[in-house]
Amino acid sequence: MNRTPSLIADPQTFDDTSFFAKVRRVAAEIPFVIDMVALYYCMMDEDTPLWAKAAIAGALVYFLNPLDAIPDMIAWLGYTDDAAAVAGSLALVQAHVHPVHYAKARELFA
Repeated sequence: MNRTPSLIADPQTFDDTSFFAKVRRVAAEIPFVIDMVALYYCMMDEDTPLWAKAAIAGALVYFLNPLDAIPDMIAWLGYTDDAAAVAGSLALVQAHVHPVHYAKARELFA
């Protein structure tokens, strides 16, 4: 059974459509987009433990949130806080992010 954390079950907080819409819109601006999408696929993997899904969800919700530490519209600095959230989450759950997650992420931009 694929049970996702309640944090991402709330469609006002996170949904696939808003995530992928923002990813496509900013993909050229952020060098960590493949890592972020791989984390998304890891979060959706039924074999990923709930604690790891929660950690990933936190980073992805932060990315989607228009109110963050450094506003995304500030050139060169806007996504540094998002990159830190993604890097921290990736470091925490890296044992659960598999090559198949990265392959799916790369397919999105092929």
